[in-house]
Amino acid sequence: MPRRGNSTSAGYGFGTFAGVFTPSILTIIGVVMYLRFGWMLGNVGLTTSLIIVTAASSITFLTGLSISSLATNMRMKGGGAYYMLSRSFGLEAGAAIGIPLAISQAVSISFYVAGFAEALVGSGLPMTGEWDARIVGLVVLVAMSILAAVSANAALKAQFFIMGAIVLSLVSFFAGGAPATIEPPDPGSVPPVLDFWPVFAVFFPAVTGILSGVGMSGDLKNPSRSIPVGTIAAVLTGWVVYMSVPLVLNIFVSDPEVLRIDTMIMQKCARWPFLILLGVWAATLSSALGGLLCAPRVVQALAQDRLMPGALGRGYGKNKDPRLASAACFAIAAAGLWFGDINAIAPVLTMFNLTTYGLLNLSAGLEELMGNPSWRPTFRVRPFLSIAGFLGCFAVMFMISPGWTFCALVSEGAIYWLAKRRSLRARWGDMRTGLLMYAVQTALRLLGRRQLDERNWRPNLLVLSSVPLERPHLLTLAAAISCNRSFVTLATAVPSAAGGVQLSTALNDSIRRHLNKVRLEAQVRIYPTDDRWRGLGELVRAYGFGPLTPNTVILGTPAHAGDAHPFGCLLNTLARCQRNVILVSEGTGGRVDAGAENRRIDMWWRGQTDNGSFMLALACLVLRGDSWRGARLRLCNIVEPGKDSAETHAVLSRFLSKARVSAEVCVLEQDGERPFNETIAEMSADADLTFVGMRSPAEDESDETYGDYVHSLTAGLSTVPLAVFALAGEAVEFRRIFRE
Repeated sequence: MPRRGNSTSAGYGFGTFAGVFTPSILTIIGVVMYLRFGWMLGNVGLTTSLIIVTAASSITFLTGLSISSLATNMRMKGGGAYYMLSRSFGLEAGAAIGIPLAISQAVSISFYVAGFAEALVGSGLPMTGEWDARIVGLVVLVAMSILAAVSANAALKAQFFIMGAIVLSLVSFFAGGAPATIEPPDPGSVPPVLDFWPVFAVFFPAVTGILSGVGMSGDLKNPSRSIPVGTIAAVLTGWVVYMSVPLVLNIFVSDPEVLRIDTMIMQKCARWPFLILLGVWAATLSSALGGLLCAPRVVQALAQDRLMPGALGRGYGKNKDPRLASAACFAIAAAGLWFGDINAIAPVLTMFNLTTYGLLNLSAGLEELMGNPSWRPTFRVRPFLSIAGFLGCFAVMFMISPGWTFCALVSEGAIYWLAKRRSLRARWGDMRTGLLMYAVQTALRLLGRRQLDERNWRPNLLVLSSVPLERPHLLTLAAAISCNRSFVTLATAVPSAAGGVQLSTALNDSIRRHLNKVRLEAQVRIYPTDDRWRGLGELVRAYGFGPLTPNTVILGTPAHAGDAHPFGCLLNTLARCQRNVILVSEGTGGRVDAGAENRRIDMWWRGQTDNGSFMLALACLVLRGDSWRGARLRLCNIVEPGKDSAETHAVLSRFLSKARVSAEVCVLEQDGERPFNETIAEMSADADLTFVGMRSPAEDESDETYGDYVHSLTAGLSTVPLAVFALAGEAVEFRRIFRE
């Protein structure tokens, strides 16, 4: 049992028995017990009936445990289940569950009142047979609505009399015996025997109803104590009653055909039959009164969170009674009662309750799994129990009706989307951020246990850029390569003096605006340092988390000739760290994000290293993006003099065919002593994007020597509109990407 918490509430200040146990048990014990227990027993027998009762009650019991855990971890206010879910999954999820729940509870009042009116009119009592069932229902609805709206205290006191009627009916039944005479039914009128699942689907709604007590959360003296004790006590009491009735009924009546066809068999077995009829009336009225108490309080909480018209959130009197919300629920119930024929939507209303149960279980289970410091319930539940309750709820939903389950989920999804579009800002935190962190942590742990293979290789990009962003083509190229399916980080080195919190925040916001312009989802990393080149090297070595270390670095060519040597040092660092390098040089105006037709990508392939396969993988990724879809890819190769160019052409064509890559093949013969970069510059002068391989630094090569090599290479292709120099430095056999 949970210890008394500090969660107190305004309102009436009801205790556990009046505020939670009574409305819960009276909603649980309903007409299904009186009219369908004999039918269940006649279809599946005593043993299976007890299994069905226990299995269904177990799901409700697990939900009660989850509700208890949630209620003891927060300062409960009005709204019951809506309040719990909105504070766990956020305002949008709360709206998706709370609005359908409130409407379904209001509509369900119509069912209960109509059932009472029809039972009264058909009871055979003097004069009742001449009454109009709809008029009787409206009179009862008006009386009960006034009682519930004006004073919840009076309504709950009225439920004590209703409980008394139900107790008397049970006493009458248990004190009874086998009927003196039972006429054998006509064999042609006996329905066929049903198996486990159809009977379970009919019985399961009988064990729901615990939300009636939870819905009184805003009027409880101590919700953190009353909700766990009252809810669990109601579930266990209902289970004891439901287990006892089939046991006794099986002793009284042994003919399964009689049990299947006679819905009033309990009345015929009772010592005082009229008390059973009184119990049926009391069960319908208690369920209706529970809805009239609970539904307006959910509506009031929704309105106070700006998810419904604000007027519905007003409270009246010292206890803040939701009179306007009660009027709205009365209007819904009256419409359903008067127009009738709402049986068509009855199944989806059950689904709304079950999705609420399921998400309450899921919320408690996830909170316990994450174990955030904010999760400190005084009623602890093992996470596997809550998750089992969640799975049980949704399994029952699909068992009852897959079609109506789909309708309920679509309706709730639409409400979630509409609430999301309103961009309402909640005044509280929720578990979604913690849930994402837990999911990332779990995924990283599992990913760290797996070995990288070429089949699942993707470039995780680290874009090194100066601030302000003078080279937007770096971002557009990163967006084209990643297509927002890779991890991308935009990093920049700033002077240490500019690394303060305020300046970093302003710089971060400015960078994110640029990222939004090119539609690039990326993290931002600002690294304060007094030496830009050394700082970038330190960043490359240190940045990353476990398996999510960037494997590919994108950077631009040095803006000044004097930077060639420190730039060579940075490239040496990248090579030693086994990072792939994408060096971008913009000549006469690259068009990496151009929308013109007939665009072309040239890729210069030498076949001596993994650079060619690495560049081809990048080109394939670029061609998948919206901005480059439909562009032509040309695979270019320069052969030495005297080598058979036709054979090279055939080899490359066969490779492309086996690799399932659509590209043109262009083979050129080297022109004497003419440098190859002049040939590339000439052939790719009209290409929109050109990939060229870059050699790795030798083991004993100095930074200055390698920097001079890179400077010479990029300067020789300065007339190419947009040149990308690629170096495959990662320990990956890129050729295997195209062998599968």
